[in-house]
Amino acid sequence: MPKKSPTKRERDPAATRQRLIDATVRLMLQQGFSGTSVDQICKEAGMTKGGFFHHFENKEALGTAAVEWWGRMGTALYAEAWQDTSVDPLEQLHRMFDIMAGFTRRDDNPVVCMVGMMSQEMSATNPAFQAACEKELNLWTENVAKLLTAAKKRHKPKTKFDPVQTAWFLNSLWQGSMLIGKACRSRHLIRDNLKLARSYVDGLFQAN
Repeated sequence: MPKKSPTKRERDPAATRQRLIDATVRLMLQQGFSGTSVDQICKEAGMTKGGFFHHFENKEALGTAAVEWWGRMGTALYAEAWQDTSVDPLEQLHRMFDIMAGFTRRDDNPVVCMVGMMSQEMSATNPAFQAACEKELNLWTENVAKLLTAAKKRHKPKTKFDPVQTAWFLNSLWQGSMLIGKACRSRHLIRDNLKLARSYVDGLFQAN
């Protein structure tokens, strides 16, 4: 009896793995880690449980991979603001805020962060999730701190400030704004907070 020819899915394990991650992100953004089952993920991805466990040991491993994927995706989106070192670093920060505000105008997606959600739900009980979330939060903060440091060298500060401490403040404001915006069902609230954050950053420097 001839062997069954491998399907495209079987020949492309990377794409299959990504389909599971995509399904996990969609579901967990809506209902969290605990509210999402392996069966739901398989159904969303159009796969069997056997296929699931071929790629991931358990739901925790897939959830961690989803957090890591989210971090890479977010970094790529922010790269438009960060990557051109010839641009004034203060203008790069302005572009970053514009990108963040742009997330609130995409009606097809909720204004939530996989890293923030998993930090709240899982960090106290799952070391792997905690480490993955901390890594992504640190990366965002480090990139913003670099821009603030560069802006401090190029523009005369109006007041003393620590770029790393300020970057953590902005990260906290961004994550907290998404949380409150979700609870209050208000994208406008998030945009208002981002405007205040931008004004705060501008206020750290002397006007040209």
